[in-house]
Amino acid sequence: MDQRQILGASVTDLRALLDGGAVSTRELIEATLAGIEAAADLRAFTRVLGERARAEADERDRQRAAGAELGPLHGIPVAVKAEIDVAGVVTSFGTRANRTPAAADAEVVRRLRAAGAIVVGVTAMPEFGQWPFTESSTFGMTRNPWERGHGTGGSSGGSAAAVAAGLVPVALGGDGGGSIRIPAACCGLFGLKPRRGRLSTAPHPHLWWALGVVGPLTATVLDSAIVHDAIRGTTATDRFTAPEPIMSFTEAVRRRDRVLRIGYSVVSPVPAVRPDPENVRAVRETAALLAELGHTVEEIDPDYPDPSAAFFPQFFGGVRAEAESVEDPGALERRTRQVLRMGAWARSAVVEWGIRRGEAVAAKGDRLFADHDLLLTPTIAPRPPALGVLDGAGAVRALLAAAPMVAYTALWNVTGHPAASVPAGLGADGLPSAVQLIGPADGETVILSVAAQLEAARPPVRAYDAG
Repeated sequence: MDQRQILGASVTDLRALLDGGAVSTRELIEATLAGIEAAADLRAFTRVLGERARAEADERDRQRAAGAELGPLHGIPVAVKAEIDVAGVVTSFGTRANRTPAAADAEVVRRLRAAGAIVVGVTAMPEFGQWPFTESSTFGMTRNPWERGHGTGGSSGGSAAAVAAGLVPVALGGDGGGSIRIPAACCGLFGLKPRRGRLSTAPHPHLWWALGVVGPLTATVLDSAIVHDAIRGTTATDRFTAPEPIMSFTEAVRRRDRVLRIGYSVVSPVPAVRPDPENVRAVRETAALLAELGHTVEEIDPDYPDPSAAFFPQFFGGVRAEAESVEDPGALERRTRQVLRMGAWARSAVVEWGIRRGEAVAAKGDRLFADHDLLLTPTIAPRPPALGVLDGAGAVRALLAAAPMVAYTALWNVTGHPAASVPAGLGADGLPSAVQLIGPADGETVILSVAAQLEAARPPVRAYDAG
């Protein structure tokens, strides 16, 4: 089979090829590995698991031939961000400071494998996921498949590059301030940050305390729903949990029976940040499209609560907790050591205070959904950045550069509300545009339904199609 029929295909398309016998799992994995090798200049992957993936592919083919019950991701190649444990692979957190391989898969990786997926590699991230730019002294700069001179955003930038280039249909990321949504926006993907407690962070009880969640980046809304349905749920060791959704995420994607009240705004939650006109245009055009689709849409002034007092204790505390767990602290980047000094005040008592402050911010955030089912905003304020934002930058300069990237996203990490970046075509610069949909605490299914409607009305263009 032509490799072009495999690379860039969705989960559902790949399953159809596998189920119909048009391709074997081994052939699919060989094509995937060849594609990864050919796109090595992207620096999407920090570790490729070629022999393991081939062995797993052969086992998947044996299972299929034996008539075994097949999971929803049977034979599907996936990638995993470097902060999530993959058995036998060093969990680097984007550093060179660890050297001992993980003894077991993280819970979400275990569930991916149980659903039949094959982990083909580990993807790049900035050190400890601190920055919305996937650049590090250890692994270099991850390049955007749309334009190699631009970055992918971060911190799940390697995962975004892998999916946007069509190398894998699914890659796991993590989002502690926008780290799924930001690279999704920069690379023209769908990225849902699920509500807090929807997916397990085990073996860790939390990811940056109340801020962080795990989730997939995908090319389509349906792929995201399929993966979420396969891996959602928590364990007894997870600090945060969530009740079951009112329906499966896959069912929600197909739901079209509700007229929703959608408020939109281009006002930034960070007063000093102004959105790029291209991103404003994307929001207004999406609002008009939603109205054409039959929804009630109006521009609103959200009067956002200030999340700073809740966010920064958990951010600094989260970075320090991860830094304290590495095997060779002396190998950390200079910029990280500066962050650790800046955040020395974020001890456990302060972090717990920040979590409690976040609960108060969440209560104020809930008021935004008293009269609206969803909120529509830009995902990021600037356009996808050129490479080298962090080149030579210390902690202060990096924090200043990060502010416009996280201005629209970080609030929803503090509150725990679900939020997604949805592709919105291309800007005049030829790079992807995106919008963000935010829902109430139980609003993931509504977000998925509306995102699917937008996708059907405005089919996204992919980097591998455009190039």
